[in-house]
Amino acid sequence: MPWRMFKPLAATALLALLAACATPAPAPPTVAAANATPAPDADASAYGLFLAGTAARDEGHLGAAATYYGRAATAEGDPGYLKTDAFHAALESGDVAGALAVAPQAGGDAAPADLRLAALTRGVAAMVAGDDRGAYAIFTGADIGFPYRSVALLIAPYAALGAGDTAHALARPALAGDAVGQFVGDLDLALLQERLGHAQDAEAGYKTLMAQGDAAGVVSESYAAFLERRGRWKDAVALLTDAAARDPDDPDMAAALSRAQKHARPPSLGTPRQGAAEALIIPAAGLVAQKQGDSALDVLRLALALDPGNDEAWLLVGDVLAPADVDAARTAYAHVAASSPNYVGAQTKLAWTYETSGDHAAALKIARLLAASNPDSHEAGVALADLLRDDSQYSESATVLTGLIGTGGPATDWRLYFIRASDFDDSDQPDKVQADLTAALKLAPDEPELLNFQAYFWIDRGENLKEALAMVQRAADAEPDSGAITDSLGWAYYKLGDYKTAVEKLSQAVLLAPSIPEVNDHLGDAYWRVGRKTEATFEWRRALSLGPDDKLKARDEEKLASPLGPDAPAGSPVAPTATP
Repeated sequence: MPWRMFKPLAATALLALLAACATPAPAPPTVAAANATPAPDADASAYGLFLAGTAARDEGHLGAAATYYGRAATAEGDPGYLKTDAFHAALESGDVAGALAVAPQAGGDAAPADLRLAALTRGVAAMVAGDDRGAYAIFTGADIGFPYRSVALLIAPYAALGAGDTAHALARPALAGDAVGQFVGDLDLALLQERLGHAQDAEAGYKTLMAQGDAAGVVSESYAAFLERRGRWKDAVALLTDAAARDPDDPDMAAALSRAQKHARPPSLGTPRQGAAEALIIPAAGLVAQKQGDSALDVLRLALALDPGNDEAWLLVGDVLAPADVDAARTAYAHVAASSPNYVGAQTKLAWTYETSGDHAAALKIARLLAASNPDSHEAGVALADLLRDDSQYSESATVLTGLIGTGGPATDWRLYFIRASDFDDSDQPDKVQADLTAALKLAPDEPELLNFQAYFWIDRGENLKEALAMVQRAADAEPDSGAITDSLGWAYYKLGDYKTAVEKLSQAVLLAPSIPEVNDHLGDAYWRVGRKTEATFEWRRALSLGPDDKLKARDEEKLASPLGPDAPAGSPVAPTATP
């Protein structure tokens, strides 16, 4: 994740302590009032306000951080670095006007990247205000360079369109060295050509992009909408059917296919501002994938300034904010309308913010309502099953999945059987586990995760060990960096009595998955078998420190308490000194 998960209570206490440097200080911002303005305080010191702003930003309270930084800058005589901090915090909180008020200016000590982001922000603000010609001049001017040059050139054609400058609107953006940016630019060029009456050029552009590959389905969806707007429903349905088959879990693709099959109203081309906002989504998603949360948030806030109703932008904002500011993330997810194909995904993410915060009742309430109001959505049903399983309600989770499997017919997704098998495994119903794994393997015989599940199920029960070894080896060959699969491979060798190879494989598994207690437990057993008893006890103690379930905890305590190690009888008394 771009940011760490929820910080401990000590961080909130630190915020209060830092704010106290500016005695008498405003109350520290809370999660519920992340963007609240601190109370005025004429006696606040610049340093105390700066520290409070930094703590607020670390907590994810960006609006409060911007206010603290801005007040610190005023108290210190407007030093550039404080205004730059305020600029970033304001922009990332969604306050574009506030960000512009403290944006760094040329001639100061601001970094070049900050000056370029400020210029990009001014261009977006100009476009929002209706000054498309001025926005185009900023986007294509010398003030915007790396790392924002590509972003500026992607939205410049839309500014030209808004200004009535057809020639520049139809000019292909030159984004050499930025393959993702060039892809987005070429896709947008086809949209602009269609809008301006050059349908043949637009279709030629779509075909060229399709020939380059469309694994994500982005081109297919856009091209299909072009075909629908021309009444070419059959072509659109064929295109979307192929794309949906490549990614059956894509809600946008499923919604597009359903729309085309019904000959429903195709999506409009939208306004120039909406087009510009959409052009920013893929670059922002790339930044999220690269763990550059702050930069992604800057771009997403600019996209939302252009189009406050862009659902994809709100989803990404929620994803970036969730680890640090759960309330702000919930607000972002709540912006996605019930009519949007992204609604189920947004509500699922919203439910998980409550689940990870420990409010299981609230999470399940959202998921149950979502599944009830979207009875045809497998995504909603799977989300409910996942949350039920996370709350150890395995029986009800399996019941939900049974309903989904019953509606799937011969095209049932193998993952539904896989997930239900996990429910049956956790509720100790081995016959049902095997039945679901068999059904899943018929649908996806080469899926590494599924091969691993079946193999481990046999290995742990001491059944079909040679077949299980061959099966998990296939999984490991497909995904050599998977700690879980490598653990299964090592455990297979252990069960077959090849303890030397087991140590080798399980040592690799611990490196790949250092936080899974079962892996350390297995390595401890393998060490014991080859006579490395000190290392074995270390691994069992390590497993206990990782929060194992009650069953594994009891077994590791028994091993540590007994001179027999792994041969200690299950349920044997545990010496008081066994627990680390």
